[in-house]
Amino acid sequence: MKKPTTALALTLGLAAAMMLPVIAQAREVTFNTELKSYGGDGAYVALYLTDADGQYQSTLWIAGEKSKYYKHLRDWARGSGQRSSEYDGLTGASVGSGRTLNITLDIADELIDAGYEVRVDTAVEDMRDNRADIVVPLTTEGADKPVSGRGYVQSFSYTL
Repeated sequence: MKKPTTALALTLGLAAAMMLPVIAQAREVTFNTELKSYGGDGAYVALYLTDADGQYQSTLWIAGEKSKYYKHLRDWARGSGQRSSEYDGLTGASVGSGRTLNITLDIADELIDAGYEVRVDTAVEDMRDNRADIVVPLTTEGADKPVSGRGYVQSFSYTL
């Protein structure tokens, strides 16, 4: 096997160094999802991104540990195909009535102000499932502006 020439090694090194800032450009975004007091079991909550056409792009977080109940997060389940690769490492406990889910994630700068939306689906055992409980554009203008949900979500906001 030939060793790379010094010029080739230098070129590859420079290319990698130039790509690093592109890859590393992300912002910490904190998502706050406050649930209403609804008098039931803990809620399963899916936070995910869709494009401008409403097509599923990626999972941000799943609250609820038993994957057998993820099918009740209907829009998320359909978009993600419920493939474990879509939520591995992105799960936590369900969220109790009247409680708040706060998560902080690194979001690529290119997704902000680019037509993407944050969606939240919610479900509670023996109660109603809520598709698109929250749908908000992921924009700098929308940051820090709370919105009300259509189901179990009392208030949702995000900070950049």
